[in-house]
Amino acid sequence: MALHLYTLFHLNLSFSSIEVEQRAEVIDRCYWPLLRLVQGTGVSVGIEVSGYTLEEIARIDPSWIDELRSLSQSGLIELVGSGYVQMIGPLVPAPVNHWNQQLGLEVYQRVLGIRPALVLVNEQAYSASMVEHYLAAGYQGMIMEWENPSLNRSDWNSVWRYFPQQAKGLHGESIPLLWNMSMPFQQFQRYVHGEIALDAYLTYLNRHQGEGERLFPLYGNDAEIFDYRPGRYRSETARHDGEWQRMALLFAVLQKDERFRFVAPSQALSLCDQPEAGNLLELQTSRQPIPVKKQGKYNINRWAVTGRDDLYINSCCHKIALHLNRSKANSDQWRELCYLWSSDFRTHITEKRWSEYLHRLWCMLAECPEYNEPERSRQADDAGFDKYKIIWRNRLLTIDTESVRLVLNADRGLAVESFSLLADPDLSLLGTLRHGYFDQIDLGADFYSGHLVAEIPGDHKLTDLLPVDPTFECQGGSLIISAAIETSLGVLKKSILLPLRGEGFSLRYGFDWQELPLAALRLGHITLNPEAFNAAGLYYATHNGGQDKETFLIDKTPVNHLSQSGFLVSSSHGVGITGGEIEIGDDRRHLSITFDPGSSALTGHIQYQNVGERYFYRLTLSAREIDDTCSACRKVSSSVPQQIHLMIKVLSTVA
Repeated sequence: MALHLYTLFHLNLSFSSIEVEQRAEVIDRCYWPLLRLVQGTGVSVGIEVSGYTLEEIARIDPSWIDELRSLSQSGLIELVGSGYVQMIGPLVPAPVNHWNQQLGLEVYQRVLGIRPALVLVNEQAYSASMVEHYLAAGYQGMIMEWENPSLNRSDWNSVWRYFPQQAKGLHGESIPLLWNMSMPFQQFQRYVHGEIALDAYLTYLNRHQGEGERLFPLYGNDAEIFDYRPGRYRSETARHDGEWQRMALLFAVLQKDERFRFVAPSQALSLCDQPEAGNLLELQTSRQPIPVKKQGKYNINRWAVTGRDDLYINSCCHKIALHLNRSKANSDQWRELCYLWSSDFRTHITEKRWSEYLHRLWCMLAECPEYNEPERSRQADDAGFDKYKIIWRNRLLTIDTESVRLVLNADRGLAVESFSLLADPDLSLLGTLRHGYFDQIDLGADFYSGHLVAEIPGDHKLTDLLPVDPTFECQGGSLIISAAIETSLGVLKKSILLPLRGEGFSLRYGFDWQELPLAALRLGHITLNPEAFNAAGLYYATHNGGQDKETFLIDKTPVNHLSQSGFLVSSSHGVGITGGEIEIGDDRRHLSITFDPGSSALTGHIQYQNVGERYFYRLTLSAREIDDTCSACRKVSSSVPQQIHLMIKVLSTVA
């Protein structure tokens, strides 16, 4: 039986390291040879292109568009959808995801007269919430990577990668799923770049044969890397002219080999009736809530809190999105915001394009009244002190309100020692787990809550866990406990806001820092008390680009989103928190941690580990991580957020 081969070439003129004036060369060296490859071999291929890239090609070289349209009509090229721009869906609010898909479909129809049946998950960064957007846009199937989702699914059969499956959405809906595979497309690239011989590559392909018919994604990645090099990495292979001819030779050999047969991507879905096809799969897990393509450095933090200044530009985009939602904006305004949320501005963007990007961002930001509105000051209310019960003992500050008890450690920068409901004041829900609490050496430390840590490569950690003499004031119905903490980067202003009524408190950081060096900046740590939450019911829930929250059950499975992926990459996983709220807790109660992503678009990271009869469970929020996209900007100071404000509330999960 034949191995059915399908290909998908990703076209992106917004490629981060390619200047605008180089786009005509990319079309000439990469996009035209792709069409000639199809014409010369008669092999049907898939081409995935964003609406923006299609518009740019039409502006620069309309004849290429004419040829693409002709080849599409003849069935030799299948258009695969992307959206108006290449956008990381799990990192943007639901309305922006909706507009990105709708605007993309409008461009496909206007420029080519085509409505694609399949959609490629941008950068293979997937969340279950994306299913609702693809179905709403009318797509009949989705293309997503196999390797990373399957890595955390020991119950999956490895044979499933050779057949179409079904991806499960949040509410039981599903969409047909066609696999892309990173290892095969990297092997394909190595052959075309001359790193491996044709015989060796054919031997590799033959290893994927089975007893019956199977599908195999021969290629599913960039077109701009053949007979051209985008210039992202020093390690890029040397360019050898004739790489497209080398690819054509491979296609010709495969066409003559009875073991292989070329099909278009949508034709691959015809094997849905096979016994190993059609399984309803959840691609996400608590360990990997947002699967992303390729090796570990390509995780969701790459477009969220790294780059030149991802935190700042993502926060600005969130602010603009909120304004557009409130003002019932037109499609042109949403189109501009989609452009500003393109993934390529968040990786290896060039200096020139970065400056042009900031100009467009600031122009749109200036139209938001919320951006220009001055902060209103509130009058202090000293009369409120007598409503709180405040006790100082051994540098521990215990404060009782009408509902809660909060204990702060003045020797550790106002870290939360414990936080409990007044109905059961001795049962702390979150706080500090002291050294010795866990009888295991890898957890032989103090685990605090409500503190900040900056990890700077080659230097000692910077923390706010220093002795302070706090000040007190009552304002706006809350007791405010504040301290100014001297750090090597400048003064960190920290405040705890404790309302008289309500089961919660707020944490506010103010940064009088001039710059932030290359560092991982993490804050708002919430360490749960294992004696207060049922291990069997532990979960976390948040928005990852959809209208509703996604829920992840821990199920006593080890989770570490902050594990390093090599020396250069400071973290491996995380969640987008696109609605500005994340819940952690069990089936009886949970904590709700909220913040304004328009002020600071933080990411969330979970750590969970079983330790005998106990467990370690912590949420960390991040404002900055490290990877290869920010290493090039090592000498460029990243802007520091002026203020980050978190609110932590206790809520009942079961009525």
